[in-house]
Amino acid sequence: MSATLTIGIIGVAAITAIGFFGRRRPAKDLDEWAVAGRKFGVMTTWVLQAGETFTTFTFLGCVGLVVSTGAAAFYSIPYISLAYLAMYWITPQLWRRAKRGGHLTQSDFLRDSYDSQALGVLSAVIGIVFLLPYLQLQITGLELVIRVATGGTVNGTISSAIAFLLVIAFVLWSGLHGVARTSYFKDALMIIVMLVITVAVPMHLNGGLDFGLSTIARDMPKLLYVQPGSYGIWWFITSMAISTIGTIFYSSPMSWPAVMASRNERAVRRNLIYLPIYSALASIPMLLGYTAILAYGANQDGDSAMLRMASSALPPWVMGIVLTAAAATAMVPSAALLNCIAPLAVNNIFMIKDAKRKGLINQAVVVIVGFAALVLALLMPGLLANMLLLSFSGSAQVIPAIAGTLLLKRQLDRASIIAGLCAGSLVVIVLTFWPISGFDINAGISGLIVNIAVITLVEFVVRTRRSGLVYQEEKSGATLAG
Repeated sequence: MSATLTIGIIGVAAITAIGFFGRRRPAKDLDEWAVAGRKFGVMTTWVLQAGETFTTFTFLGCVGLVVSTGAAAFYSIPYISLAYLAMYWITPQLWRRAKRGGHLTQSDFLRDSYDSQALGVLSAVIGIVFLLPYLQLQITGLELVIRVATGGTVNGTISSAIAFLLVIAFVLWSGLHGVARTSYFKDALMIIVMLVITVAVPMHLNGGLDFGLSTIARDMPKLLYVQPGSYGIWWFITSMAISTIGTIFYSSPMSWPAVMASRNERAVRRNLIYLPIYSALASIPMLLGYTAILAYGANQDGDSAMLRMASSALPPWVMGIVLTAAAATAMVPSAALLNCIAPLAVNNIFMIKDAKRKGLINQAVVVIVGFAALVLALLMPGLLANMLLLSFSGSAQVIPAIAGTLLLKRQLDRASIIAGLCAGSLVVIVLTFWPISGFDINAGISGLIVNIAVITLVEFVVRTRRSGLVYQEEKSGATLAG
C-alpha cells in the first residue's frame, strides 16, 4: 500500500472519529441536533460559516473553472467580501428573529414572517431540490480526489461511497456538533495544505512563485481578460451579482444553521469581521488554474488539475496529507448539507410535532437523502463549478421573500411571494437544463428578474383588489348611515 493511500485512509478515519466525538450522548431534541442548542461562540460560528468557503469547489472546481473559462472564473473572488459588508447589518436581524421565533430552518423563518404554511412547505421543497446538486458536487469531488490522488490505483467510486457512508453515520449521531468539530480539523489542515501547494507547485512546474502569470501574459494574454462567448462579460457580472445578493440574504438554507446556533449577536457580528481572511486564501486555487493551463494545456480535465499538479510536485507522504485535506473539503460540507436538509423535511414538509417521532424521521431523512445523493453523484457526475452555480441560482429565488420581510416597512402579500418563488425557480430549471444559445446571463439573475416581476404584478392586483373592497365597504357604510 502506498504512503499516499495509507495516510489518506488514516486521515479519513480521523475525520470520522472527530465527527463522532462531537457528541458524547444522543441529542435530546431536534433543536440540539440541528442548531446545537444555540450555544456556539465567536470561534465556532466563524469556523462553521467560513467552512463554506473551503469546499470541493474551492479546492478543485476553482482550478477547473479557470481552465475552462479563463478570467471569467474570478467572479467568485470579490463577491464574498462584498457580501460581508452588508451581512454585518443583516445577520443580527436574522439572528434576533430566529431566536425569538425558535426557528431551526430558513423555511421556519419564512413561514412565520408571512404567516403562511404553504410558503414554509414550498421554500423547503425548493431548498432541498437546489441543495441536492451541491451535495452531489461534494460526493463527485470526493470520488475524483481519491482516484487522482492515488494515481487510479484505488477504485474511487467504492472508496468515495464508503467515505460518504461514514459521513452519514457521524451526522446521525452528532448533528451540528460533529460538523463543527470536523470543521476545525478541516480548516486548519486546508490552510496548511494551501500554503504548501502555493509554494511547491509553481516552483516545480514554472521555477518561480508567479504561478506562470508572466508566461501567460506574454503568450496567452487573452486568458487574463473576460472574453466574449459562453462565459463573457455578462455571465461574469450576473454570476457575481447573484452570488453577492444571495450571500447577503442567506438564500442558501445551508448558511442558516451556523447563524441560528450562535449564542448571541456579538458572535455573529464578530465572525463577519474575520471571514474575509478565508476569502483571501480562496484566490490561490484560481491562480493555480493558470499554472495548470501552462502545464497541461487548456483542453484538459480541469477539475483534476490541482491534484495532478500536487502529485507531480510533492512526495507521496505529503500527498497523503493533501488527500486527507481534499477529502475533508468534501466530507465536512456533505455533513453540513445533511444537517440542513433533514430539518427542512421534518419541520417544514412533513411538519412532525411529536418530539420522539421528529427525531426518528429526521434520522430516516438523513439516510434517504444521503443515499439518493450518492446514487445521483455516481450515475450523473458533472462539472463541479457548474453544479455549484445551479445551487446558487436556484436558492437565490428566496431573496425577495427574505429581503422583503427585513427591509420593507409594508409586508408583501404571501400570494405574491409564493407566485414569484414558483416563477423564478421554474426559469432557473428551464435555463439550466435547456439553455438558450447565445444567452450569456446567469440563470439565477434571469429567474430573479422574473421572480420580482411576478411579485410586483401579483402585489399590484392584490392591493388593487383590497382597495376596491375597502371602498365598497366604506360606500356601503355611508349608504346605511344616510
